[in-house]
Amino acid sequence: MSKMFQDVISTEEQFAELRSVYGQPGERAAKKVISYLDQHCRDFIAKSPFLSMATSHANGQCDVSPRGDQPGFVLVLDDHHLFIPERPGNRRLDSVQNIISNPQVGLLFLIPGLGETLRINGKAFVCRDQELLEKTAVNGRSPLFGIGVEIEECYAHCAKAIIRSGLWKSDSWLSEELLPSMPQMYVDHCKIPTMTAEQVEKELNESYTKRLY
Repeated sequence: MSKMFQDVISTEEQFAELRSVYGQPGERAAKKVISYLDQHCRDFIAKSPFLSMATSHANGQCDVSPRGDQPGFVLVLDDHHLFIPERPGNRRLDSVQNIISNPQVGLLFLIPGLGETLRINGKAFVCRDQELLEKTAVNGRSPLFGIGVEIEECYAHCAKAIIRSGLWKSDSWLSEELLPSMPQMYVDHCKIPTMTAEQVEKELNESYTKRLY
């Protein structure tokens, strides 16, 4: 039990009490979940350039990682399956290790400028099907593998979080000089004696311009 948080809801009885105060979901929220990719979901995925993938190891450790490319980079195979190509990244393979241990996965698709998001839950597979890899090749380079997902739940999520955050409103964005220094963050977190922020910035820029695929 955490010493920082004192009034914690941790039992079914406490949850029931919270539910009695918080209330039940409305009819629309309760009935919006479907178990397949209909035309609306297919259209959303085809127009989405970005998703977040949530995975969990069998021991309970969780991870959320971003996936992004040109709209349509996620293949819809049929009403119950999709395929997410794995582009070059940091080689940690956290999601892959989790999926092998626990295949349940959660996806959140975004479309720039749209407040509503698409949530998909299902069972994931780390797959190397040659046909799928070839279909998701970019600049003649096929991914080494991808994540196949067997759909269990699909539903739209309302725009309140996006509206509150001002995510798509450029006038709410920080100026460049106020943004966090990611190179310095790497230096401070890694604590490698020979690493400098200038070196990290150079390596990141090279990676972003020359090793996206």
